[in-house]
Amino acid sequence: MDSRFGNRASILAGISRTLLGLVFIFSGVVKAIDPLGTVYKIEDYLKAFGGFFTELLPMAEVAAWGLIILELLLGVCMVLNIRTQWTSWISLIFYLVMTPLTLYIALTNPVSDCGCFGDAIVLTNWQTFWKNVVLILLAILLVALRKHTRQLWSNWMEVVLATLTIIAAIAFMTWTRLHLPVKDFRPYKIGNHLPTLMEYPEDAEPDVYEYSFVYEKDGVEQTFTLDNYPKGDSTWTFVRSNSKLIKKGYEPPIHDFEIINAEGEDLTWDILESEEPITLVVMYDLAKADKKQMAKVEALLGDEAMRQEGDEAGVYILTGSGTDEIINFSLEYPALSDCICTCDPVTLKTIVRANPGAIVVQSGTVIDKYNLRNRD
Repeated sequence: MDSRFGNRASILAGISRTLLGLVFIFSGVVKAIDPLGTVYKIEDYLKAFGGFFTELLPMAEVAAWGLIILELLLGVCMVLNIRTQWTSWISLIFYLVMTPLTLYIALTNPVSDCGCFGDAIVLTNWQTFWKNVVLILLAILLVALRKHTRQLWSNWMEVVLATLTIIAAIAFMTWTRLHLPVKDFRPYKIGNHLPTLMEYPEDAEPDVYEYSFVYEKDGVEQTFTLDNYPKGDSTWTFVRSNSKLIKKGYEPPIHDFEIINAEGEDLTWDILESEEPITLVVMYDLAKADKKQMAKVEALLGDEAMRQEGDEAGVYILTGSGTDEIINFSLEYPALSDCICTCDPVTLKTIVRANPGAIVVQSGTVIDKYNLRNRD
């Protein structure tokens, strides 16, 4: 009987260990493919939480790399059954922290999606919470059955495998950080037709809002709905209206993509409908842009006088920076000043993971994308 229980316990421990390990590896790999995306997500959370957390923004990249390395290391160790008694406890502690945190995020919704699987699989905050509930149960089961796992590797081999995992993770993320993600999960990837991804289907569900109205009478404010507000009753004075999003409707993969030039003109569709290739140089933050690459941006423009004589500019610089930063940048790089346009900074971070980076669009289709660092 004890033998049968031991065998079943070993099988359950193996299943829990493998499932948890595979989730950690998948989560770590999709983040490692796009480490800058994880940095942006952590920054979004810190900004949303506000207060003290905004002071931690400079540490976002360190935190992102640490999280990715931890997930990959835990995943590899679990799948290969390396130090399972340790990794089982670490995974449990990990989910004891993450599960309450994701519950809080699901209730308050400071950021629309968790980013736990990068852009490969986008989960809502509630989906993320329930996912963590399942995983914490697996972690509890693995801790309870950890003594039923057997060491497969010698101590020195375990150290070698763990070390190689860390080195490989750092090397891969460094390469990706200096270039572009090896796999683009975002809607602006090469080959995508942007106008199609901006469309709303005819049967698309709209956002559903709940409206309320505040009126005042005899110095007392009262809230009404659309069904019972005092329409036509002059004894009530309207104070304000409120709206609350009840249900999020359909949102196309590409939204908030709007290119505005210095004169306030919307160039979005002029660019998307151009039959000639248009290069969009993305510098979401001019102050943070790699100044070593500005000569390459100027080279893309070619002869400034010739560009001005043409019927249509072939290169635009897109930024989410404010007016003061744009003015300072224009004074420092006057040859680039005429082609600066503004666009939503979150959209620009999504378009290309580089500052500066570029995409080339022809007839609305992305035909090329690159990091300026890698452009000759």
